Amino acid sequence: MTTPVSSMILVLIASLVGSLAAVFLKAGADRLHRDIASLKRAGLRLGAGITLFLLSSVLYVWGIKNGSLTVLYPLLALGYVWTLVWSKIFFGEPFNKHKIYGLGIVLVGVTFIAAGNG
Repeated sequence: MTTPVSSMILVLIASLVGSLAAVFLKAGADRLHRDIASLKRAGLRLGAGITLFLLSSVLYVWGIKNGSLTVLYPLLALGYVWTLVWSKIFFGEPFNKHKIYGLGIVLVGVTFIAAGNG
């Protein structure tokens, strides 16, 4: 089964949206403490994260409908790439050689899988 490019694009967008969801959940979690008032402060960010995860899931389901799961599922791994970038931008988390090597391996793997689409 050949996987349409449109399915690949939907899954890639799903991975991007899912990684942004993780950013919002982290931002909300950073505002949580052991009191009810902190839930109010974190609520909007947590709600945005949950909503984005739901959107990501819908996009993923639409993407896998017409394609090969063995090609499309590994594309979700690109979410790790997006998450590393967002973590640096929004939280100032550092890059290090282990993260860079790991991302390189993910990118090589995804490239091989996409090239084997046939």
